[in-house]
Amino acid sequence: MRNWNVVAIIREGGFNEALRVLGEFGYVWRSRFYNVFLMKVANTRELLESMRRRLAENPGSLAFLSRLLPVEMTFEFSTREEFEEKAKESVLAFVAELGGKSFHVRIHRRGSKGMFQSPGEERLLDRLLLGELEKAGSPGSIGYEDPDAIVAIETMENRAGVSLWRREDFTLYPFVRVE
Repeated sequence: MRNWNVVAIIREGGFNEALRVLGEFGYVWRSRFYNVFLMKVANTRELLESMRRRLAENPGSLAFLSRLLPVEMTFEFSTREEFEEKAKESVLAFVAELGGKSFHVRIHRRGSKGMFQSPGEERLLDRLLLGELEKAGSPGSIGYEDPDAIVAIETMENRAGVSLWRREDFTLYPFVRVE
């Protein structure tokens, strides 16, 4: 599978418009999953800001898009154990930013059927982060109702992308949806 750093979920009938608009920012291709596009862009922040401006100028301009999720880091895995090891390492990069905040981990899994169950992995990573925050002296809490942050993990077959989204990001970029 190609290296990607953005997952885009396209609404029914939005295929051509998605290719046209998203193609302005980098390489776009259709995944084997229904209405899921993957992208490789040079600058994810620039993508987010450009899409935000486009939406502000013309509220209907992103009607083709259900959800857009850039990721900060990716890793490959071939077993549940390898996924867990690399996911733990990845989410620990956010400990400093999660101190004293409410958060939760959300995994959207596509492919790797039977390898792992998302809810169990989410709980494992939630507990890991809570323990590390406690050790660092800045305890956090798990929150699902309007959390300060969400750690998002998107998997596409044997590749995962990880990112951290703050409450203010969802206001700035309403097309970024993690839940």
